[in-house]
Amino acid sequence: MFAPRDPDEYLLETERRVIRVRRHWACLVWDIFEAAGLLAGFMMISYLFPGGSWLLQNLLWYAGLFVLLRFVYQVLDWYVERIVVTDKRFMITEGILMTSVQMMPVTKVTDLTYSRSVPGRVFGYGTLIVESAGQIQALNRIEYLPNPEEVFDAISSLVFGEKKAQQDRFSMLKARRAAVGRGRTKVKTE
Repeated sequence: MFAPRDPDEYLLETERRVIRVRRHWACLVWDIFEAAGLLAGFMMISYLFPGGSWLLQNLLWYAGLFVLLRFVYQVLDWYVERIVVTDKRFMITEGILMTSVQMMPVTKVTDLTYSRSVPGRVFGYGTLIVESAGQIQALNRIEYLPNPEEVFDAISSLVFGEKKAQQDRFSMLKARRAAVGRGRTKVKTE
């Protein structure tokens, strides 16, 4: 009842899933440092005022419990979020209590770009920028994407595969004509 739906339940019968991933765990690094820093700060204050009022001690421990529960919620929210690419659309499903599904048709994609920072190269994540015709879509920037080269290649072949095959065919014909033209030129000069 309270569990979020599986992203595959949003797919149509005619769709074929190409990619299904969750964001890289590195997106939780700031949350980890924040929670650890706050908990350490509360413990230090509690240690500095050991004989302090019981009210201060209780407030510090309840604040620590709140920080811990907030961190657990953030980890669960990361865990249920999924990035799904099918042969027809991009989807991101997220949310524990309130589920949100963002979607963009593959046919709207006009350009794909991915970038990797130095930490992204070390830990294996990147950012995928999806540009679409006309307007900024909900999925224009997907950060902390794991294995961005593989995802980029899969999406590129999905979105631009047929166009690339046509371009390759055209360039092969052009190369063949150029080779035949060169051969004719050599024959004429000899």
